[in-house]
Amino acid sequence: MASDYLWFEGIPFPSVGYRTEDLKSVKNEFVVRDGDVIMLSFPKSGTNWLREIISLIYSKGDPNWIRSVPIWDRSPWLETKAGYEQLQKKEGARIYTSHLPIQLFPKSFFDSKAKMIYLLRNPRDVITSGFYFYRILKVCKYPQTFDQYFEWFLQGNVPFGSWFDHCQGWLQMRGKENFFIITYEELHQDLRTSVEKIFQFLGEKLDSKELNSVLKNVSFKAMQDNKMSNHTLIPDTFMDHSQGQLLRKGVTGDWKRHFTVAQSEAFDKIYREKMVGLPPGLCPWGP
Repeated sequence: MASDYLWFEGIPFPSVGYRTEDLKSVKNEFVVRDGDVIMLSFPKSGTNWLREIISLIYSKGDPNWIRSVPIWDRSPWLETKAGYEQLQKKEGARIYTSHLPIQLFPKSFFDSKAKMIYLLRNPRDVITSGFYFYRILKVCKYPQTFDQYFEWFLQGNVPFGSWFDHCQGWLQMRGKENFFIITYEELHQDLRTSVEKIFQFLGEKLDSKELNSVLKNVSFKAMQDNKMSNHTLIPDTFMDHSQGQLLRKGVTGDWKRHFTVAQSEAFDKIYREKMVGLPPGLCPWGP
């Protein structure tokens, strides 16, 4: 099992693009700046949608940036070798993305004024999306069946470890002035209001024309058609594009087409055990 991942402090990472020395440096040496904006989530929670929204907020709805610069350059991954090196060289305030659990995140963040947006998604849909994603990604274990991936997820034997631990850890930050929580489901239910809440949290202002442009350019189809955002630029050595797309459906509730009754019951049991102590409604996907 250990050969399938890079393991760091008990957390599995993809086997390519990550290095132990970088993860150590990220945790202990990376200096988070007060003006930084950080998007944080567990994998397959809608991260790329949020990155596109943030990009367009800062471009005031002008789509030229998102159509000319790859999404991973607009908002690098902090914990990857390439992203870490890129962020180290960048001057001034930065926008970046991370999947790190709270115990591996830069220690400097917790004494900073940097703003973090934590994106949550119904973990049942996270499982479903992850199953399809890791079947096209070539740098992680390949799930042969949905049943197999379901078990891996419940065991925390997936990239970045346990969803339950990730969520419990980061939700300790709730109530902090520089920590904003939003869900994938909120974005779906009322995108306009959600985007307004995000740019207000960031201290930005958009007029109605700029906001409408943001909303237009973050639609699922707009992102799917944008080669700078749909990940088709990733080389075939890392992603098997013939097996599917990163932007697969962009919907909520797809898990209902995949979970058996037994899996739903098993998931609900573990959810109750793992998420005990959280205030009612904070994670609205409990059994």
